[in-house]
Amino acid sequence: MKKSLIAMITLVLILTSFSVAFADKGENNGKGKGKDKELQLGVDVLLDEQKDLIEGKRVGLITNPTGVDRDLNSIVDLLHKDPDVDLTALYGPEHGVRGDAQAGEYVEFYIDETTGLPVYSLYGQTRKPTPEMLENVDVLVFDIQDVGTRFYTYIYTMAYAMEAAKENGKEFIVLDRPNPLGGHKVEGPVLDPEYASFVGNYPIPLRHGMTVGELAKLFNEEFGIDADLSVIEMNGWKRHMYYDDTELEFVLPSPNMPTLETALVYPGAALMEGTNLSEGRGTTKPFELIGAPFVNSTELAAELNELDLPGVIFRAASFTPSISKHAGELTHGVQIHITNKKAYKPVETGLHIVKTLHDLYPEDFAFRAENSAGISFFDNLIGNGWIREAIENGETVKEMEKEWKDELKEFERVRREYLIY
Repeated sequence: MKKSLIAMITLVLILTSFSVAFADKGENNGKGKGKDKELQLGVDVLLDEQKDLIEGKRVGLITNPTGVDRDLNSIVDLLHKDPDVDLTALYGPEHGVRGDAQAGEYVEFYIDETTGLPVYSLYGQTRKPTPEMLENVDVLVFDIQDVGTRFYTYIYTMAYAMEAAKENGKEFIVLDRPNPLGGHKVEGPVLDPEYASFVGNYPIPLRHGMTVGELAKLFNEEFGIDADLSVIEMNGWKRHMYYDDTELEFVLPSPNMPTLETALVYPGAALMEGTNLSEGRGTTKPFELIGAPFVNSTELAAELNELDLPGVIFRAASFTPSISKHAGELTHGVQIHITNKKAYKPVETGLHIVKTLHDLYPEDFAFRAENSAGISFFDNLIGNGWIREAIENGETVKEMEKEWKDELKEFERVRREYLIY
């Protein structure tokens, strides 16, 4: 009896050990602190392998809430607490260092409560760091998650800061991060320089298929910035990877970019910002929800689904935005549902939505008003003036795509020279 009891206890202990082992293995294969460490972000590589690039130097950091390592630790805190690093200043893009400002909202200079460091705004009156902002800095470090779309402003904050670094004799380091849309596909018209703005400053397509590090190298060489540039490359990222292939947590890059799905639809859905349609700001599904009070949601969904566009279906939807266009009004339209992200073509889809709305509701639909130069905000977003005219003249999206095909091919040729991965 005693031997049987001992044998049973031994068996229980063995089974318990196996259970713990399997539990640990499962945890290590999942997300969170125990996730696979194979993919290293630029910030991880900097601190683990290349910290000598910033040791003994006064560091200015351009970042926002996406500036985290693979375990979600803020780069601001990591550098501030590191005894080998002298972090002297912070710089915030649109939405600010802490990401709490809405689109277009001016962020003033302030002192960061956590670190006591000065925080300079690079969105508003000053988009390029001034010599005074850089007085106490030897090297500028850029660590912000991009979303793979030409009109997302962070890449131009980077470019302006690179110009300032060149002009003031400062080094510039870009900590690379994944392109959430993958690194293979490019899509849409290349920007006409006559339509350059802060939502499109260089002749690149709407969906560029590059990481911020690759863009920094391209901007630096092709557009004559000539900064003293270093790009800290990621380890383990492959071009085929969308963000959800990385096992990294998605930190919203701005208040209206809450999920990967938002980023996936953004290159086309954000064209609604150039019209009188709500792009879903002030809802829980920005850029996935599109509409206006004058739209018949059932009719619009049926027309768009009839197009049989790849990787997407449309659901009739009504919503009431809390901010921005049609705030407080019952708004009718569609929700974009991606069924196959690799087949989905966001720019083509966005143009089909704009054209369909224009054709269905000619008396109510409108592009944003032109400025004194005859340029609508839609033109700034799409990167030229002829596509707006093509929509108004009844041309098909396929005809538009043929028109920009050659310039897109030329960009792809130039782009290949700057691909890292």
